Amino acid sequence: MENFLNTIGAINDETRLKILRFIDTIGEVCVCDIENSFGMIQSRISRHLKILKNAGFLKVDRRGRWAYYSIRMPLDRFRQSILQEISFLDLDIPKFNTGCKNE
Repeated sequence: MENFLNTIGAINDETRLKILRFIDTIGEVCVCDIENSFGMIQSRISRHLKILKNAGFLKVDRRGRWAYYSIRMPLDRFRQSILQEISFLDLDIPKFNTGCKNE
Protein backbone atom coordinates (compact mmCIF):
# COMPACT_ATOMS: atom_id res chain seq x y z
CA MET A 1 0.00 0.00 0.00
CA GLU A 2 2.80 2.44 0.91
CA ASN A 3 4.55 1.79 -2.42
CA PHE A 4 1.32 2.53 -4.30
CA LEU A 5 0.71 5.76 -2.38
CA ASN A 6 4.33 6.94 -2.95
CA THR A 7 3.92 6.34 -6.67
CA ILE A 8 0.60 8.18 -6.88
CA GLY A 9 1.95 11.03 -4.75
CA ALA A 10 4.98 11.38 -7.02
CA ILE A 11 2.86 11.92 -10.12
CA ASN A 12 0.44 14.27 -8.37
CA ASP A 13 2.50 17.28 -9.49
CA GLU A 14 2.64 18.83 -12.97
CA THR A 15 6.35 19.65 -12.73
CA ARG A 16 7.20 16.04 -11.88
CA LEU A 17 5.06 14.84 -14.79
CA LYS A 18 7.00 17.16 -17.08
CA ILE A 19 10.34 15.98 -15.68
CA LEU A 20 9.35 12.34 -16.17
CA ARG A 21 8.26 12.99 -19.75
CA PHE A 22 11.45 14.99 -20.39
CA ILE A 23 13.71 12.19 -19.14
CA ASP A 24 11.64 9.52 -20.89
CA THR A 25 11.98 11.46 -24.17
CA ILE A 26 15.60 12.63 -23.92
CA GLY A 27 17.11 9.68 -22.07
CA GLU A 28 19.83 10.01 -19.46
CA VAL A 29 20.33 13.64 -18.40
CA CYS A 30 22.41 15.50 -15.88
CA VAL A 31 20.72 17.46 -13.11
CA CYS A 32 22.31 20.63 -14.47
CA ASP A 33 20.70 19.97 -17.88
CA ILE A 34 17.27 19.59 -16.27
CA GLU A 35 17.87 22.72 -14.22
CA ASN A 36 18.86 24.72 -17.30
CA SER A 37 16.10 23.33 -19.53
CA PHE A 38 13.36 23.94 -16.96
CA GLY A 39 14.77 27.28 -15.74
CA MET A 40 14.48 26.18 -12.11
CA ILE A 41 16.94 26.30 -9.25
CA GLN A 42 18.91 23.17 -8.46
CA SER A 43 17.34 22.59 -5.03
CA ARG A 44 13.79 22.45 -6.47
CA ILE A 45 14.85 20.14 -9.30
CA SER A 46 16.69 17.88 -6.86
CA ARG A 47 13.63 17.66 -4.62
CA HIS A 48 11.43 16.60 -7.53
CA LEU A 49 14.03 14.08 -8.73
CA LYS A 50 14.32 12.58 -5.26
CA ILE A 51 10.55 12.08 -5.07
CA LEU A 52 10.50 10.43 -8.50
CA LYS A 53 13.47 8.24 -7.60
CA ASN A 54 11.90 7.17 -4.30
CA ALA A 55 8.70 6.34 -6.17
CA GLY A 56 10.63 3.89 -8.36
CA PHE A 57 10.64 5.81 -11.65
CA LEU A 58 14.25 6.95 -11.84
CA LYS A 59 17.75 5.70 -11.29
CA VAL A 60 20.73 7.93 -10.61
CA ASP A 61 24.30 7.49 -11.74
CA ARG A 62 26.84 9.72 -10.02
CA ARG A 63 29.92 10.66 -12.02
CA GLY A 64 32.23 12.97 -10.16
CA ARG A 65 30.28 16.01 -9.11
CA TRP A 66 27.42 15.35 -11.53
CA ALA A 67 24.33 13.19 -11.08
CA TYR A 68 22.72 11.67 -14.18
CA TYR A 69 19.10 10.53 -14.10
CA SER A 70 17.33 8.08 -16.35
CA ILE A 71 14.20 5.94 -16.29
CA ARG A 72 14.82 2.90 -14.12
CA MET A 73 14.85 -0.34 -16.06
CA PRO A 74 13.16 -2.65 -15.86
CA LEU A 75 10.01 -0.84 -14.73
CA ASP A 76 7.07 -2.79 -13.39
CA ARG A 77 3.83 -2.78 -15.38
CA PHE A 78 2.21 -0.18 -13.14
CA ARG A 79 4.96 2.41 -13.68
CA GLN A 80 5.22 1.53 -17.38
CA SER A 81 1.52 2.22 -17.79
CA ILE A 82 1.88 5.54 -15.96
CA LEU A 83 4.70 6.59 -18.30
CA GLN A 84 2.59 5.59 -21.27
CA GLU A 85 -0.36 7.65 -20.02
CA ILE A 86 1.92 10.64 -19.39
CA SER A 87 3.05 10.42 -23.02
CA PHE A 88 -0.55 11.18 -24.09
CA LEU A 89 -0.88 14.30 -21.92
CA ASP A 90 -0.65 17.74 -23.50
CA LEU A 91 2.36 18.92 -21.49
CA ASP A 92 4.57 21.85 -22.37
CA ILE A 93 7.95 20.12 -22.21
CA PRO A 94 10.98 22.41 -22.51
CA LYS A 95 13.62 21.84 -25.15
CA PHE A 96 16.85 20.21 -24.03
CA ASN A 97 19.29 22.94 -23.04
CA THR A 98 22.57 21.77 -21.58
CA GLY A 99 23.71 23.52 -18.45
CA CYS A 100 26.77 21.51 -17.53
CA LYS A 101 30.22 22.92 -17.84
CA ASN A 102 32.79 20.26 -18.68
CA GLU A 103 35.41 20.17 -15.99
